[in-house]
This record gives sequence, structure tokens and C-alpha cells, in this order.
Amino acid sequence: MKLFKRSILLALCFDMFFLNCIQTKAQDINLFLKPFQSQSLWNSKPVNPVFSDFVIPTSDYFPSIHNGQYSTGCFLATQSDPPMKIKGHKGKKGIYDADTESFSNELTLPHWPADLIPASGGDGHADVFDTATGIIHSFWQLKKVDGEWRATHHGWMPMSGTGWGDGAHYHQGARAVGIPACAGIIRKHEIADGEPYYHHALAMSLTHNSLSQTPPYTFPATISDGFQGNNRGPIPEGSLIMLPETVDLAIFKTPEIKKIAKTLQLHGAYVVDENYGTPYVIYVEQGGALDVHKGLWNSQAAEELQLLRKHLRKVNSVSGYEDAQGKSFKPNMNINLLSLRGPWHLESGPELGKYDTYSQSVVFSNVQRNIVQSNESGRSIPSIVWAKPKRGEHYKLSVSAKGGALLNFKLLDQHSRKVIYESGNVGDGKSVIIDWPADVIIPKLVLTSGTEKNASVTATLIKTND
Repeated sequence: MKLFKRSILLALCFDMFFLNCIQTKAQDINLFLKPFQSQSLWNSKPVNPVFSDFVIPTSDYFPSIHNGQYSTGCFLATQSDPPMKIKGHKGKKGIYDADTESFSNELTLPHWPADLIPASGGDGHADVFDTATGIIHSFWQLKKVDGEWRATHHGWMPMSGTGWGDGAHYHQGARAVGIPACAGIIRKHEIADGEPYYHHALAMSLTHNSLSQTPPYTFPATISDGFQGNNRGPIPEGSLIMLPETVDLAIFKTPEIKKIAKTLQLHGAYVVDENYGTPYVIYVEQGGALDVHKGLWNSQAAEELQLLRKHLRKVNSVSGYEDAQGKSFKPNMNINLLSLRGPWHLESGPELGKYDTYSQSVVFSNVQRNIVQSNESGRSIPSIVWAKPKRGEHYKLSVSAKGGALLNFKLLDQHSRKVIYESGNVGDGKSVIIDWPADVIIPKLVLTSGTEKNASVTATLIKTND
């Protein structure tokens, strides 16, 4: 009898485990099909938008709904997929790691999908959604050469994150604004889903006669293209573009354009990069069957794309947002500003602790005696135009450490390099409040490993009202 009960219990446990596996897998697949959290701006609707009067001008080419060589593919990787080594292109510095701001000769991803085909254009975009790790790996100029994968640029982002960078990890993908190339694009599975609109904001590019020089980008973007010197418009990258609700959608006769127009009324589109000579481009997943010209040239569709251009407006302000669950919220602009990326200088000890991008921490391996290392390069606090620390504001430095590791946070005068603030050694679970002493200063970090095994340290710096 006891054996029978045990067998039933084991069977129930197996069933629960199996169901949990199915649920976890379903959640992973859902994040692949619709990434990012409910309150991501990609998955939210602006409330009461106030519009600019600026009209996107014409340019060299017609507006485009693009799913071709300059789009990107979104590829699913699972636990069963094998690892893959990616190398830098021959004759170049290597693969640029967008978080560490450094080059490496090669990168190994734990899971690589067999069906991956990068976009054929010069950008060579491809994003890998690794459901086993919950990470999106975003590549630029990815190409298979003589049987080996090679790339120029790699960035990563959590699948369940906000869909945008933060002050420290400011470049999380291959798009100009620091996001994966798949963020906001019209996905293949959405095109013929029977819905009247896409349930997320779209990804859009503009050309230089619409984009601005100053500022080159705005919230939620954390970086921009490097070509703003040619810009002569009023729209920073990262801006939200919408179609006002007053526009009657009956003016659009092409079903594919009408669906996009309805999406632009409800969710809008974020400007993610600059293109050459096209008033606007809305990106569609590579290979997606969304062709408003039906393989040739459709004059009506072309006229409707121009009509859409005339009505599109930059959003100057909103009263708030409605998330994917219909709940009101305001996006968090108070982001972590501190990165431990280095470069690090060894002050004492056998070898430097190494920065791990995925944990955003410095890890000390095989510590036999104390290691002290420092960094005063200024790269610890990237210069995000809308999130720069300001004199008189208060910031909370919080440290999370293992193995007795410590962090000492200093601020140096930009001219004399003299210390004008010092936190002293801060250990695990501790925090300090900093009265920011000047608008322009140089951060200096000093890490001490301690002598325990598996030592590591990470930290955040966030504005506070304390």
C-alpha cells in the first residue's frame, strides 16, 4: 500500500515537473514572440500625446515598409542548441563588445540556432533569442565566411527587460540607439494574425532632413548614430512618432498600410536609427510576407505611404502610459548610472579581477592574496545626455559583493584630478548617499578583492531624494 502511494506521489511529481517545463517553455516562447516586460515602452500605449507641428519632409526615395536586405532576422535558440564560436572579421580589430567598450578576437555563445541567416545587406543584422539564458544577442555585420561565423559588433539585452538601455549598460544591441535590431519590428507571425493592429510600438528610421543634431537622441534612447553632423531636422533618435487619432483611417485603402496606421495611432513608432535618403522606414522581420507593392510597384500604396508621412507627428509629451495589461504607469527615468567595465589598473596583487558583462560585476578568481585595482578612465559613468549627474543632486551608491570584496568610490576634479569626494570602502549590502559636488567630474573606482574564494563585486548609482 505504501509502495502504491509512493508510486502515485512520484507520478504526480513527474506530472507537475512536466507541466512546469511546459509552462516555462511556453513563457520563453512567448518572450521570443513578444519580448520585454509589460511596462516596456514597446508594449505600451501613450496617453494624451501632445504633437509637434513638424511634417516629415520628402527625400530621395519613397517611404518604405522594409523586410529585405537591411532588415533583420529574429532567431530562437533553446537549451538543445549547440554552442557557437564567433570571430572578428579578418583585417579588423575584432568583435566590438558594446558593453565593455572593447574588442575581442572571438566570442562563444552557449546556444546557436541552426536556421540563422543574417540580413544580406551591409549591416548584416541578426538577433539570437536564447531562451535557456533569457538573453537576446544582437549582431552587426554577422556573416558566415569559409565555414566560420564572423561579426563586427555584439550587444546583449534581457528578453524580459525594458527593451531599452540604462545608464550603465547603455548599448544593449546592434541598433544605433543601443537596442537589439528585433526590438519593435513587425514580426513574421504578426503579419497575417487577423488583428486590426500590431500590439506594440514599431521601429522606425528617419533620414537627415528630419533628425536633429542637438540633442542627437532623447529618452528612452541611450546613444545614437554617429552621423548627426549631417542632420538638419528637429527629431532626436529615440523620439516617439505617432499618427494623431484625428486622422481618418478610411483614407488608407491598402490593408497592410491601414494596419500599420492603426498601430501608429495606438502605440506609435520609436526612431531607432538613421537611413540614407528615405523619409521614413518601418522595419519588418526579414522574410516577412508584408509587401505593400506586391513584388512590383504599387502606385496606390506609394501614394498612401506619402499620405501617412504627411500626417505623422513627433510626440512632444504625454500624460502617462498604459501597459500591456491596461494599467497606467509612468516610465522609470531614474536608472543605474554606474558600470564596472574598466579598463582596470592593477595596484597590487597577482592579477586583475575580470569584468563579467552578464552579471555586470568584477570577478576575482583563485584569490590567494589581496588584489587592489582601480579605474579612473571616466568610463564608469557613461555620458547619457538626459541622465547626467548634476551638482547638488543626491545619489545612492549600493554595493553587492561576495568573498569580502570592497568598493571605494571617488570623485576627482576634472582639471586637477584631486579627490573631492570619497566613499571609503563599502562592502556587501551597504550603501552611501552622495551629495554630487560638481556637474563635470571624473569617477575613480578602487576595488579590493579580499582573500576569500569566489570574490566578486557589483554596484549601482541611482538618484535619490534621501
